[in-house]
Amino acid sequence: MSPFFIKAIQLLLSLSFLIILHELGHFIPAKLFKTRVEKFYLFFDVKFSLFKKKIGETVYGIGWLPLGGYVKIAGMIDESMDKDQMAGPPQPWEFRSKPAWQRLIIMLGGVTVNFILAIIIYAGLSYAYGDQYIKNNSLKDGIYVTQPEIGEKLGIQTGDNIVSVDGARVENLGKLPLEIINGNTMTIERDGRTVTQEIPVDFIEKLLDSEEKTSFIMPRQLFIVQEATKDMHNADAGFEKGDEVIAINGTPMQYFDEVASYLDNNKNTTASILVKRKDGSEATINAKINADGKLGVSLMGLKLKEMEARGLLAVEKIEYTFLESIPAGINKGVTILGSYIKQMKKIFNPDTGAYKGVGGFGAIGGLFPDVWDWPTFWGTTAFISIILAFMNILPIPALDGGHVMFLLYEIISGRKPNDKFMEYAQLIGFIILITLLLFANGNDVYKLIFD
Repeated sequence: MSPFFIKAIQLLLSLSFLIILHELGHFIPAKLFKTRVEKFYLFFDVKFSLFKKKIGETVYGIGWLPLGGYVKIAGMIDESMDKDQMAGPPQPWEFRSKPAWQRLIIMLGGVTVNFILAIIIYAGLSYAYGDQYIKNNSLKDGIYVTQPEIGEKLGIQTGDNIVSVDGARVENLGKLPLEIINGNTMTIERDGRTVTQEIPVDFIEKLLDSEEKTSFIMPRQLFIVQEATKDMHNADAGFEKGDEVIAINGTPMQYFDEVASYLDNNKNTTASILVKRKDGSEATINAKINADGKLGVSLMGLKLKEMEARGLLAVEKIEYTFLESIPAGINKGVTILGSYIKQMKKIFNPDTGAYKGVGGFGAIGGLFPDVWDWPTFWGTTAFISIILAFMNILPIPALDGGHVMFLLYEIISGRKPNDKFMEYAQLIGFIILITLLLFANGNDVYKLIFD
C-alpha cells in the first residue's frame, strides 16, 4: 500500500474517533439534563446520508462529507439553522428551556472530552513506552545546522550549544526546533562564550520556504562509510564498510559537516584520506573528489546507542509506573496546548509569515507517518485532539466557543441574546469558518503544486 493511502487511512480513522468522542461530549450531558437530541452524525449529511438509523428519539448516522460531525439538539440555534423549530413556543425538553449553567456544560462537553482524551492517550503512551530523548546539554561538540541559510537567518552555526529559549532551559534536543519557532530570544554557548541572540520575527516565513520545515537542527554525525558506490569514481579506491574518516590531507576532522565542507572546497582534486577501521587500525586511502565535491561513497548513520557509547551525546530514558504516568500525561497535554497557543499567536501576527504554514486536511494528514506505527498514531491523534479542543473553544459563532461566549454573557448580565441575533451570529460564524477552511486547504493545494 502506498504511503499516501496509509496516511489517508490513519487520518480518517483518527478524525472519526475524535469526532465521535467530541460529539459524545455534547450528547451525554444533554441526555443527563433531559434535553432531546434529534441527530448524532459522523460527518455531514448534506442532502443525503451514507447510513442512518433512528433509535428512540435520536437519528444516528454517517454523512458523506468528511468535514466534521454534529449533534442536533432540539431548541438550539446551530449549523442546521432550523428556524421552524425555533418559531414555536419553548418546550421543556429543548435546549433553550434549560438553565444557562446546564447549557454551558452541554456546550463545553466536546472540548472537555477532547482535552481529557489527549491526556489519557499521553498517559497511556508514557506508561507503555516511557520517554526517551537526547539531552540537549550532552552534545559533545554542539549541534549540526542542516541548512546554512536557515542558520544564517537565525544567527546559529554548527558547533553551537543552544542552552535556553526565552530564558527557559531546553532539556530535550528534539523539542529545540519548536521552542525556537515559538520563541523570541536564545542563549547560545559558542567557543567558550555565551551569546544572546534574538530570533528574527520573520524566521518562520524563512523556514517555511526551506526544504526542511522543522529538522534544521540535529546531532552531529560522524563520517562513516557504508560502501563505495559501485558506479562511482572511488569504487576501487579501497574504502571498506565501517571506515571512519579522521583526517584529510593531514587535517584532522571527525564529523560529516567537517568532511563535507572540506570536500566542497576541494573539488576535482585527489586527497589523502586517513580512516579508522572497525578493528581500530588506521589506513590511508588516495581518493578523488569529483566536480560535485563528493567522494562517491554512501554513509552509515549511527544509532543513538552507538553515538552514546562513543561519548557524542547522552540519552535520557524515563520509565513511568501507572500512577506516575497520569501526571506525566497531564504535563504533556498542558505543555503541548501551551506550545500550540504560542504558534497561533505567531499566525495572527502577519510580520512572522506564519500564516503561510496554515494547512487543512493535507497538513493534518502529513502529521502521520507513511508506515503504520501505533505509538506514533496515538501520539498524533492526541495532538490533533488538543488542536480540535483549542479551535472549537475559539469565540467564533458556529463553534462551541461562540455558544460559550454568549452563554457567559447571559450568566453575567442576566439577559439572553434574542433568537434573531443568534441566527445572524450563527450565519456570520459559518461564513468565517468556511473562509478559514478554504484558506487552509487552499494553502495545502498551493504547496502541493508549487513546493
